[in-house]
Amino acid sequence: MVNFSNVYGNGNAVLVNELGGFKVIEHQKDLSVSPYNAVTEYFASKMNLRRRQVMIELNNSGCILQAGAMQWISGSVDVSSGIKGVGNFLGKAVKAKVTGETISKPEYKGTGFVMLEPTYKYILLIDVSKWGSIVLDDGLFLACDDTLSQNIVARSNISSAVFGGEGLFNLSLSGNGILACESPVPMDELIQINLQNDVMKIDGNMAVAWSGSLDFTVEKSTKSLMGSAASGEGLVNVYRGTGSILMAPTIKAGKSKPTDSNSDNGPSQAHTDGVSTTDLVGGIMGMFK
Repeated sequence: MVNFSNVYGNGNAVLVNELGGFKVIEHQKDLSVSPYNAVTEYFASKMNLRRRQVMIELNNSGCILQAGAMQWISGSVDVSSGIKGVGNFLGKAVKAKVTGETISKPEYKGTGFVMLEPTYKYILLIDVSKWGSIVLDDGLFLACDDTLSQNIVARSNISSAVFGGEGLFNLSLSGNGILACESPVPMDELIQINLQNDVMKIDGNMAVAWSGSLDFTVEKSTKSLMGSAASGEGLVNVYRGTGSILMAPTIKAGKSKPTDSNSDNGPSQAHTDGVSTTDLVGGIMGMFK
């Protein structure tokens, strides 16, 4: 079996987080640079724009990944497609269509290591048992223990799909196990809000995950539509009940969450509010000419 320290012992790849069998590896800087992208890579590493990977250690256990997420496997690990028959395939196809996930989520079982492809997004490790059940925003799922159950939940009314920016259906996970998500923002910028038979109103789709026990609707910010227009807030996402919300307050209300993921083209492909890192660095360097 591959020894973890033998794989990552060069000082550039650092273990920054772990939970259960899940380990998050962060490459402090991109060492494969050329004279043409060295400046971009330098500023990217200083701004915390780094490649990150998830390594999953299996001990006679299993995990489920997004299709195409695996980079390499070590040890006695068996792989299956996660699809069991035609009916199961059709069901997964429907789920994939409405949640933005892949149809097939391969399953890995045995004893060994599973390394995932690098991503420039931020990796969140979540103990689902502490949530009871957790609902994810579209596209966040990366991997999880196979002990978790996956279900599709529908919003409580059509308004949440039309106006809420969260979609009509979302992926929900429950049980005992670890979940790994690809987040548009780091954990340091996320706020967990715990509700106890209370109400939370959010202007925009800033909630990246929330408890399955919460009722999610979209409502006017004031009692009247005229009042909502006058206040400048309009419609807001409303979460009622008892549970938790994981919110990214740095995501601008009304803006779509970033979707750049496992690209090997480097930081030049990452975007913020429509401005590429290359353009941003070029503008900064131009100030010194």
